[in-house]
Amino acid sequence: MSNKSKSMSIFKFFVLFICIILAILSLMPFIIMIVNSTRSTVQIQAHAVSFLPSTYLFKNLKILTGKSFHPLIGFLNSVLVSSGVSICALYFSTLTAYAIVMYEWKLKNAFFSFIMAIMMIPATITIIGFYQMVYKVHLANKLIMLILPAIASPQLVFFMRQYMKPAVPPSLVESARIDGSPEFLTFNAIVLPIMKPAIATQAIFTFVTSWNELFRPLVLLTKQSKFTLPIMVSLLRGDIYKTEYGSVYLGLTLTALPLIVIYLFLSRYIVAGVAMGSVKG
Repeated sequence: MSNKSKSMSIFKFFVLFICIILAILSLMPFIIMIVNSTRSTVQIQAHAVSFLPSTYLFKNLKILTGKSFHPLIGFLNSVLVSSGVSICALYFSTLTAYAIVMYEWKLKNAFFSFIMAIMMIPATITIIGFYQMVYKVHLANKLIMLILPAIASPQLVFFMRQYMKPAVPPSLVESARIDGSPEFLTFNAIVLPIMKPAIATQAIFTFVTSWNELFRPLVLLTKQSKFTLPIMVSLLRGDIYKTEYGSVYLGLTLTALPLIVIYLFLSRYIVAGVAMGSVKG
């Protein structure tokens, strides 16, 4: 074996070793969380980190469901909000990107610059005004108010515009117009299928972000029947006398489990979409 081949083998081994270490470090928090959901509070307080499951899973579940944690209600509310946010954000952001890329109008560059400027404003700054508006129109404790703001998503507009410019040739849209195709039909039947890799990638990120969101739902929702899973988990430590850490970890596990399943099934779309976007960019 030549020196060059030996160097390549050593380099590949080193890269593989680093990847294995990073994978272990990435999975360790999830493993600890799942294992701790089977342990008692005393065991967790004695040894916070353990890789051996215990026998307190059903006791923790009984404690968990005896508090303000209702897994089915929280799951359904989280699915409804996250799905609605993903659909609205992706469709209208792609539609906005279509208008920016495929139309020529005077204020197009200024409009896109305005969208970029909005990206720099933290969402927490606008929450007080948003809450006052929601309260005045009597839409507090309505899940729809967590979904509708997703129509305006500047980050997604930017991503979809960058992906659409090289991916969708203007001549294709012009040909559809010449053939008499209405604009919405052109967008829905021609542009959206071409944008599928970008949409699939951003759908996962948008769904996960919405699923994990705590701040806005905690501000807008006060009825237990409207709580999402993150709110229910945040309330598990509200007992001033004793915190059942085993049930808290179980609640976190139930909250994260759907995301883990979704990622396992759709991870290939993340890799393919990001790779294709980088090549097209």
